[in-house]
Amino acid sequence: MSILTPLPPQTPFLSRLFYAMPLIGWMARDVVFGSKDNIYYALVTVLTVWIVAILHWGYPALIIPYLAMVPAMFIILIRISRG
Repeated sequence: MSILTPLPPQTPFLSRLFYAMPLIGWMARDVVFGSKDNIYYALVTVLTVWIVAILHWGYPALIIPYLAMVPAMFIILIRISRG
């Protein structure tokens, strides 16, 4: 992960602001504009953080991501049912 991954000059302001965030933004910038292998490193990092959270906090850390996905699933089911 590098904070020196260049951004194209036509990148919108809000995207530049997001990519300037210290940890999440740097990872996102490397995934979007860096090497194609960076997505695998980012997925391993997110999975590792989730596993460490489960080991630290237990059951709540296991179910909170699933509860956060409920609105997304509702939107997907509504879009499927509309045709």
